[in-house]
Amino acid sequence: MLDSKKVMFSGVGQSAVGRRLDRSAVDLTLDAALIAIEDAGLNVEDIDGLCSYPGVRNDISPGFGPVALADIKNAMGLKLNWHSAGWEGPAQAGAIVNACAAVASGLARHVLVFRTVTESSSTSAGRKASVSGSGGDRISGPFQWAVPFRGYSAVNSIALSAQRHFHDFGTTRETLGQIAINSRRNAALNPKAVFTEPLTMDDYMGSRLISSPLCLFDCDIPVDASTAIIVSRAESCTNSKGGAVYLEALGCALHGKDSWDNFSPDLTDMAAFDASRQLWSQTDLTPADVDTAQLYDGFSMLTLTWLEALGFCGKGEAKDFLQGGSNIAREGLLPLNTNGGQMSGGRTHGFGYFYEAILQLRGRAGERQLESQPKVAAVANGGGPLGSCFLLRTS
Repeated sequence: MLDSKKVMFSGVGQSAVGRRLDRSAVDLTLDAALIAIEDAGLNVEDIDGLCSYPGVRNDISPGFGPVALADIKNAMGLKLNWHSAGWEGPAQAGAIVNACAAVASGLARHVLVFRTVTESSSTSAGRKASVSGSGGDRISGPFQWAVPFRGYSAVNSIALSAQRHFHDFGTTRETLGQIAINSRRNAALNPKAVFTEPLTMDDYMGSRLISSPLCLFDCDIPVDASTAIIVSRAESCTNSKGGAVYLEALGCALHGKDSWDNFSPDLTDMAAFDASRQLWSQTDLTPADVDTAQLYDGFSMLTLTWLEALGFCGKGEAKDFLQGGSNIAREGLLPLNTNGGQMSGGRTHGFGYFYEAILQLRGRAGERQLESQPKVAAVANGGGPLGSCFLLRTS
């Protein structure tokens, strides 16, 4: 078992976040990295580990994986004892899992982990982003079996999960609407958020469907951005400017099939449940101890899944937990996605949740800082056959 007591999140940084920023991916990454290193109270020379997701991936979609580790290593003149980047693993936060393991095992003292996207500026009328792939003449992998039947994107798979959840448990579009409305309300307090205009249930219900029952406001918003996190060995970092944030537990298990088209027998039991069971097996804390949750909202249905998987409500009980939206509001039982998440704040592809959780735990989230200072935060990434989750704490 990973010795989480050795792992500290010592610094965070984020570049500008926006639509078509007209800046290179390397430029954005260096901005975020240098901010994170300074925040950790370190110098560039202290960084001896480098990690990212997914490395350069021009075959996936425009702007999805635009930065190589070598780009950043060379630009910063890093001398590395450990480095890693790749596509396979427990969602995009697999890079953070790897960094935690490297630090805990002694392979590195301070790992710079980054996720950079330029998905907004990389799209145009003639060149759309799609995770089904756009870099070759033929579509390969699992999408070769889905695209001929108009399964062009993960949204089609998650829509099927939503339909099944609706059928089995009486969940409704209004249930998912509460997640979207809460995110938009929180985004209004985030100066980096893309969409901040008020969103009503009428607005949500009247928006166009993308893949039934998911509508436009159930989907995240492509942006250009980079987020960087410094993962340190606890005894090696005593100068963090923002205060210590420690890893309490993590989960990245996958017991089902590693396939988007057949990840669960009933379509509602995603990898989130495997990862969550592993996480809670590593700690004496319980869901009742969590003060805020930053849960993946590439689609609102994934947030609902993580709420159930992590035990904030029972399987099939999200419709009651989300009724009226009060439980997930800033002043509620479980303040959720306090920066607006990816559906209103922008698709920083998972790393923005860590950035927000660490700011909240440090009391440095500005106007959106929770009134009751949180001490424990849950962070979750991924959907379908991909999932990883973390508990962060201040002491």
